[in-house]
This record gives sequence, C-alpha cells and structure tokens, in this order.
Amino acid sequence: MTEPRIGFIGLGAMGAPMAKRLLDWPGGLTVCDVRAEALQRYTEAGADAALSPAEVAERATIISVAVVNDAQVRDVLTGPDGLLRSAAPGTVVAVHSTISDLTAEALAAECTTHGVEFVDAPISGGAPGAKKGTLAVMVGGSDTAFEQVQPPFGCFADLVVHAGPVGAGTRMKLARNLVHFIAFAATTEAQRLAEAAGLDITLLGKVVRHSDAVTGGPGAIMLRDRTAPIEEGDFWLPILRHVRDLGEKDLSLAIDLGARLDIALPLAELALEHLGPGLGVGASERQTS
Repeated sequence: MTEPRIGFIGLGAMGAPMAKRLLDWPGGLTVCDVRAEALQRYTEAGADAALSPAEVAERATIISVAVVNDAQVRDVLTGPDGLLRSAAPGTVVAVHSTISDLTAEALAAECTTHGVEFVDAPISGGAPGAKKGTLAVMVGGSDTAFEQVQPPFGCFADLVVHAGPVGAGTRMKLARNLVHFIAFAATTEAQRLAEAAGLDITLLGKVVRHSDAVTGGPGAIMLRDRTAPIEEGDFWLPILRHVRDLGEKDLSLAIDLGARLDIALPLAELALEHLGPGLGVGASERQTS
C-alpha cells in the first residue's frame, strides 16, 4: 500500500516547523499559505505548492490546517476556494488551530455531507516542540480517522492521544491551557511578592524552571482518573493530604509575607481556599478552624 499524500495549510510560527518535519513523508507533501514567500523553502525541499485549499484537496487525502482562528478555519474549509469544494470522499481534514469546540462540531457536520472526515487536533508544546518533533496532539474524531492521522502526526509529535469524538480534542486543549495560563497569572503574583521582598526575580525564575523540570510542575498531581472526593482507604488519600498540608502551610506563609509587604495576593488566597477540596481531600482542620 502507498502512503497517502499529506496537505498542510498555514505555514506560520507553528505550522512552518510542523510542515518541515513532513517533508520526508513517503507519500509526499503539498503546502499552501497566503504568503507566496512562505512556500519557497518547502518547494525547494521537494514539496508541491498549491494556490488554494481547494487545490490542496485535489492532491492530498490527509490535510492539516494550522491557521489563526475560527473564521480562518471556516474559510479554509467552506470558503469559495475551500477544501470542501474539491475534497474527495474519505479525505481527512485535521484542524490544529485552537478553535471553539462548537465550531469543530459544526464543521464536522458540514464535512460529513461531503463524505469527508473532520478531526479537531489541537497541539501543545509550542514552536520549540514543533521544531523538535515533541508536540502533544489531542485528537477529536472517529476511530477510523484517528488511525489515519496517527502516522503523519508522529512526524511532529511524540504524544498523539485520542481524546474522544469531534470536539473532544479542543475541549482537552482548553483544559490543558487553563492550567497554563492560570499558572502564568500565579507567576506574575509570585514575582510581585518576590520583588517587594527585595529578591532577584530572574534568579527566582531559574529556581522555578529547575524545580519544575524535576517535579513535573502542576502535571505531577494529575494522576487520578476522576475528581470526586477521595474515600478512606484509597491509595491517593494520604499522598494528596500531604500535598494539601504542605500547600496550605506555604500558601499561608506567602500570604502573611504579602500582608507585611502590603502586596495583595488574591490568587494565593483563592488557592488556599480551594486547594484541599480541589485535590479531593477537603481543607485541613487548621484551615477550617
């Protein structure tokens, strides 16, 4: 059996390194971007260039889309020169852009009327992960579509998970990025506290990056298969109670330091309130007393 030809639309900060890692795909690669100059490096390396998404669909049967937002994704699929104008039945369209899960479901329904499989396949790992081939891809779609996209996705990702039906990939990406950006907000709060305490916040950054690389950061506690309160006798109960106790102690000390330095720490206060219940072990007696 010959390998399918891959199409790739959108050669921006994320799409460019992803597409580059597909240049050696045995079935061949067709690329498309609104900027003609973005195509040159790929054509020089042996890829074909297409002038429109519709032209990509004439040549490729698995097509990755990495554009900016919902409107651009809709245009790529359903616009006057969109993929659905010429995509053959059985074509798989994979959208790597982070869009609304409702948009993903609506586009999947439209694709179905053309006999085309749609998967939402957002990515995590940023441009460095794309360049190294170490992205994580969260796929929402049918079992058949997932099997088809796994091999080409493996060129730019070392973790490809089937999150569930269409929309599930996007919902998983939104949950993953919730961790990311809440952590960023907490980081800015920690920097303000450290700065007010007269500390070098660049050194603090080194310590955070070093310890997160060792401990795994927030992902280190994401090991349970549900979020319900933990019952007595459960393996996780003493472990996560220990995490709670350490967290409540350190959060309380940080809040006390902030009060003495007249630095508001609203995220720390929320974390102190919600840490134990969020872990499934409830607040400690010290916190509830």
